[in-house]
This record gives sequence, C-alpha cells and structure tokens, in this order.
Amino acid sequence: MISIDGGRIRIRKNKKGQKTKNGRRRYHTDWREPKLFIIYVIDDDGRQKKTFSPVIDASLNGPENIIALLGFYLRKMDICKASSVSVIADGARWIWERTTALLAALGLKVEQIHFVLDFYHAVEHLSNLLDLLKWPTADRKSYLTKYRRILLKGKTNAFFEFVESISKRSRSKEIIRERKYFTKNKTKMQYSRFAALKLPLGSGAVESAIRRVINLRLKGPGIFWLEDTANEMLMLRCYYKANRWGILNKMASSLAMAEIV
Repeated sequence: MISIDGGRIRIRKNKKGQKTKNGRRRYHTDWREPKLFIIYVIDDDGRQKKTFSPVIDASLNGPENIIALLGFYLRKMDICKASSVSVIADGARWIWERTTALLAALGLKVEQIHFVLDFYHAVEHLSNLLDLLKWPTADRKSYLTKYRRILLKGKTNAFFEFVESISKRSRSKEIIRERKYFTKNKTKMQYSRFAALKLPLGSGAVESAIRRVINLRLKGPGIFWLEDTANEMLMLRCYYKANRWGILNKMASSLAMAEIV
C-alpha cells in the first residue's frame, strides 16, 4: 500500500530592507505544504502487518522530489516482487499522474496495480455537492446516506447517474467542479471490488502519519522553521515514527568510522 498526502507548516523567510533597532531581521512566516508518503504491507485480511515497519518520508521540495524519494524506497524494496501494489489518495491529479508513471518505470504490470480514491473523501465531496444544491437538510442527509451505501455496494453506475442528474443543468462553478471530481476519479471508485480484494478503502494511515510526524511536532501556534531545518526535522520524525531510527544510527556510525579511517 502506498498513500500520499500533504500537511501544513510555517516557514520563516527574512524580509528585505533595514533591520530593527535591535539589529534583527524582519521576517514573514508563510504556510507551506510538506508532502508525505507512507508505504506499508497488508496481510490477507487487509490489515497492516505489524511485522513490517512502514516506510515514511516527507519533503518540502514539491511533487517531483517526493515522487523521486518514493521511487528510491520502492527500488530498495524490489517492489516488482509484490503480488499487488495499491495507491490510495484523496484525488489530487498530480498524485495519480506521477505514481502511474513511476510504477510503470519500475516495471510493474497493469494487473499488479490498483488506484483507490479514499472513500471518505468521495463521501465528503458528495456532501459538498448536496450542500451546494441547498436542498432541505433532511433530504441532503437522506441522499448522502443512500448513495454512500450505493457506492460501497459497487453500484457505481447508479451513483454517477444520480450525480449527473442533479448537476448537469447547473452553471455553478462549484457544482461543476464537484461533478468533475467524480468523473475524473470514476475508475478509482470500485469499492466493492477493492473490498473483495481486501484492500483498505481509506487513507487513514497517511493521515495518521501526517498527524504524528508533522502536526504534533512541526506545526503549532508560534512555531515556524527555516526551510532546510524543516526538511531535516521531517526526515528525523519520519524515521522515528516508523520505528526505523536504528537505520539512522547505523548510517551515522558508518559515517563516523569513514571519517576516522
């Protein structure tokens, strides 16, 4: 299983111009999105294997960099030997496009790969679409419950017919955007088939990793970072929270011995 998502931290950058009376640089702290991925293994029942420590890494350097990092780890894992590889994400176009290209470049066959739209994001977008129609609250809740179940049962045609029927005549940009979200991700919403294959339907693993790696240490009131320091801390937190701290210790020891020699 491969899952990718983004978090939020504040990066400090000095402003141009004169310093303060105390000789300090003025600065601003804009929000940036560190992108994070997790690679984990599931058993025959679709549960995460506790005998395999997940691989987690993150970067502030953009989509190309995070996909290059992902490729590095997948090559080290000899990913082509996996019985199947699943990518689960929230629907961001850059994730589907880049992971598709990466897995093909690594030599995986089409039948080995599954792309899964996070079920809970799909339901959230359906809720947003119903809210935009401004129907009575009771009706919105009723339709949300009904078509959520229809999705889980694998009746995707019925689901998309409903989405089309309630949105096709609208000129609202927001409604059109929500409809396009579903049409672009249609092939990734085969939830009954994914469930039959014992694949996770939600991206809880990566969201948990973002909380543990980023939110609990790098994000908070009054917390901001220099970009280089943030990238270093992201790597340290990823290895620590993935129970792979020993790898860094071995690397540090090897470097220390090389310097001595």
